[in-house]
Amino acid sequence: MEVQTGAVKTGGYRYNDGTCYIGDWNQKGQKHGMGHLLLPDGVRYDGAFLNGVCSGLGIMNFPDGSKYEGEFMQGWFHGIGIFFRSDGMKYEGEFRGGRIWGLGLVTFNDLTNGFPRNEGFFQDCKLIRKKNCPDIIQRAQKIALMARIQCEQPN
Repeated sequence: MEVQTGAVKTGGYRYNDGTCYIGDWNQKGQKHGMGHLLLPDGVRYDGAFLNGVCSGLGIMNFPDGSKYEGEFMQGWFHGIGIFFRSDGMKYEGEFRGGRIWGLGLVTFNDLTNGFPRNEGFFQDCKLIRKKNCPDIIQRAQKIALMARIQCEQPN
């Protein structure tokens, strides 16, 4: 199925490797605009695309139950968002190049590790400096909500 709306087309395509995409395409045949991507390993991305890659607001669900809601750039978690790990760990804050990097808050469901909450500056997924950062946490929650609302909109 293909629908043309101005310079953007909407439709679906199944790639040889089993990847499926349904959404908007630009004139160069690249995923561009809003779409849904399902990879052969079960990873699903719903959100914005720019010139063929995940960029803008989106949600990525993983087969193990982990999920990321927030900003993407060139296919990476990049900007601000929330990552929910399948074991109950949650990180709300800044990301760079697919890694926890910047200000944020990590909370754990399992209190046996002795660190139910770590807030501060993270570098390459490690807490470097404790610091309160309520503004970043609030922004992460807002951006995650915006990603959910955007992905619920019909294409």
